[in-house]
Amino acid sequence: MHLSEQGIYYGDYLQLDKILNAQDLESEKAGKTAHDEMLFIVTHQAYELWFKQVIYEIDSILCLFEQPVIHDNSPDFYTIFHRLSRVKTILQLLVKQIDIMETMTPLDFLDFRNLLRPASGFQSVQFKVVEAALGLKQPDRHGELYYISQLRPEHAAAIQKIEERRSLLELTNEWLERMPFFKDAGLWERYAPAFPVQEGLHPFWSDYFQLYGLSLLDNERGNLTRFERFFINDEETPFGKLSFEARRNALFIMLYRDFPLFHLHYQYLSLLLDMDEMMSTWRFRHINMVNRIIGLRTGTGGSTGKDYLKAALDRHYIFNEIAALTTFLIERRSLPVLPAELQQRLGFVVK
Repeated sequence: MHLSEQGIYYGDYLQLDKILNAQDLESEKAGKTAHDEMLFIVTHQAYELWFKQVIYEIDSILCLFEQPVIHDNSPDFYTIFHRLSRVKTILQLLVKQIDIMETMTPLDFLDFRNLLRPASGFQSVQFKVVEAALGLKQPDRHGELYYISQLRPEHAAAIQKIEERRSLLELTNEWLERMPFFKDAGLWERYAPAFPVQEGLHPFWSDYFQLYGLSLLDNERGNLTRFERFFINDEETPFGKLSFEARRNALFIMLYRDFPLFHLHYQYLSLLLDMDEMMSTWRFRHINMVNRIIGLRTGTGGSTGKDYLKAALDRHYIFNEIAALTTFLIERRSLPVLPAELQQRLGFVVK
């Protein structure tokens, strides 16, 4: 059989003619020699391909979370966890890709850098889509006006459309709010408070507030005020992206993560922090690379270079409210003993 009659051909399936001929070097157009421009283009194209895959995975996760009901021990939630784990792995790869970029020396970059103006990685629409889908909204970005000015109107509009959709952070908040463990009073009928119950507090949280206070060192006493602001004051002083109910349920998952029902819940919350860590690690590596290659010079897109990147690193954490919950943990041995009915629910024990 002739080769052309054997079905799909590798190069055709991957459209390699398009991909491998998509490196259009500005240095060649200008009649200059700049060997490392090929590396620069290929590396950034690889980034954009991986961003496309990340967006594809996150979009599918958002669709699953947007269902009216998603059971915590269902195939859908396992699918969410699996695909989010894939996103984390891709982000790890993107951090490692900087190793390749760093084989380019400052003089190598200067061979073609000025030919790129005013193009900049800051104009990566897909990266901003990733950030927006995860939960970084335009008002929360560093340099909001600069962010708008560097994009074509149609690209800014596309990102705005993404921001109008509920983000992974917002859907995670809704998922946490649906946790039933403090809504079903029957689960707590036989709970024995260790301390007098404070007015307006659930007996568990009243106990936990007292136990948390006993765990603090003298120079940590200010954390009691933080605890009240994070978990107790409710709608009197709303703040942050997570609701009081969502924060309480997330802390409850962290405290009792050893129960079988919470294993996947806790791993999911940890994955969110892993992604924040990978994205901040990428930004940190990018800062160091920029510092090594251009020093204190202005970026090709007109930003302040290293200073801009550092400010964005400090501000662009998405799941920092979940990370902050570790401030409020106590030792396992000091945790309140949950009533038997609740332990059965959390441990898959059938009467």
